[in-house]
Amino acid sequence: MQGLGIVVAAGAESNFKVGQPVAYILDGAFSEYKVLPSRFAIPLPSLKAEYVPLLSSGLTAAICLDEVSAAGGTGQFAVSLLPLHFSLPCCHTQTLTRNVQLAKKAGCHVIGTCSTDAKMEILKSIGCDRPINYKKEDLNEVLKTEYPKGVDVVYESVGAQMFDTCLDRLALKGRLIVIGFIAGYKSDTGYTPIRGGDTLPYKLLAKSACVRGFLLPLYTNLWVEYHQRLVSMYHAGDLVSQVDRGEASGTGVFNKGLQSIPDAVEYLFTGQSKGKIIVEFPEGNSKL
Repeated sequence: MQGLGIVVAAGAESNFKVGQPVAYILDGAFSEYKVLPSRFAIPLPSLKAEYVPLLSSGLTAAICLDEVSAAGGTGQFAVSLLPLHFSLPCCHTQTLTRNVQLAKKAGCHVIGTCSTDAKMEILKSIGCDRPINYKKEDLNEVLKTEYPKGVDVVYESVGAQMFDTCLDRLALKGRLIVIGFIAGYKSDTGYTPIRGGDTLPYKLLAKSACVRGFLLPLYTNLWVEYHQRLVSMYHAGDLVSQVDRGEASGTGVFNKGLQSIPDAVEYLFTGQSKGKIIVEFPEGNSKL
């Protein structure tokens, strides 16, 4: 879905030059060469693995915070959320860490969930106010007890029971933002029906709350602008970008190009990675 590389050929009307480093978000990243329309290419100052977490994960976090979480969008990374309680229940780890950092910079009190103690430490290290290991604590009870007035903004990507819990724990005028439904991806239908869907209108009306969706490909016009902002924040030390090259995978660093893809995918599903998993394609090693 995403990658970095050097332009080796460019069309006559392209704004890019041979030798220029670029990033992209498009199907077909498991390849040595990629042909893509120039509108999908994002210019980079250099090739750096730490720019990868700022692509789909970083852009989803930043654009969603502005365009969906914040009323009307301010272009200031959800500054209008101040000083709300912001919940991030079990998003993809990299999207979660980007969201935590950006929401904290906007002055929000941030709640984040994860599945391991190691990821709890990551959340703590980037300023998450209330990290929750949902395998050890009951999320519903924590929110009900510690946040009796509810949560103002929820960023949700799991679906099923997680969606139901977050919906029930919304504050008055709260916003629940759906960016996925991982719990149902392997089901026959591709999604898991929510419990009590027939009461959804009532629950929203009773709190003057709302549920909104966010799909990154519908915001391609903002990709370059926001990615450049995130890169600037990273270089200024205002944003942590974590990558995992597979050192702890058991199979070694993923630096053999296509040969490393199966090991990297298997490592991803162990849930033990501590950053965006990076597979390096050695220069000049193509079989083409």
